[in-house]
Amino acid sequence: MINKWLFYIGIVLIVGYISSAFKPSEELNNKRFYVSQKEELLYQFPSENPSDYFHQSLPFIGKHFIGFKEAIATRESLGQYHLVNSLGYMGKYQFGSDALRFFGIKSNSAFLNSPELQEKAFVALIKYNKYKLQDIIEEYRGKTIDGVRVTESGILAAAHLGGAGSIRRFLESNGKKRCRDGYGTSVKSYLRKFGGYETHNIKPDSSPKV
Repeated sequence: MINKWLFYIGIVLIVGYISSAFKPSEELNNKRFYVSQKEELLYQFPSENPSDYFHQSLPFIGKHFIGFKEAIATRESLGQYHLVNSLGYMGKYQFGSDALRFFGIKSNSAFLNSPELQEKAFVALIKYNKYKLQDIIEEYRGKTIDGVRVTESGILAAAHLGGAGSIRRFLESNGKKRCRDGYGTSVKSYLRKFGGYETHNIKPDSSPKV
């Protein structure tokens, strides 16, 4: 009986010793795993296809590209696909008719009734603005203009609000030309609010079509 208990105790001691070899001797605090709120997130995915994002109902979408899209949508329309504002801008991301025609969308009604079409149109617009603003992104990214740190996503968000020309004028004038939309919202506010999101994998395109 004693030999039997000695056998089991020996097994427990051996397993405990082996397990301890896999535990760190002291707590690690590696700063490489932390991202400052002031840093841009450079991340090797997003997909341009919304259906590739799993668990979209989860509340945390952070600074990834899908977070950028949803943040813009919340500011523009509270995420409502069927909204048409008093100036005639439509959908979740508030597109005008001229922009839709440019991207190959001929029916406003079809656009308003298709969440998939609206998501694709948003990505097409980001591609186009990125193409038009490549030089501005390269020159001003990382600089501080009129108290705002400039990031690629901030530039693209400001272009979504007021057009590529508006954010170009703001940056090239060192913040002296204050451009606003029809409701008085400034491109500077978008540059600040939507800074630091992951947009670097969206490829510039001079003529994107949906």
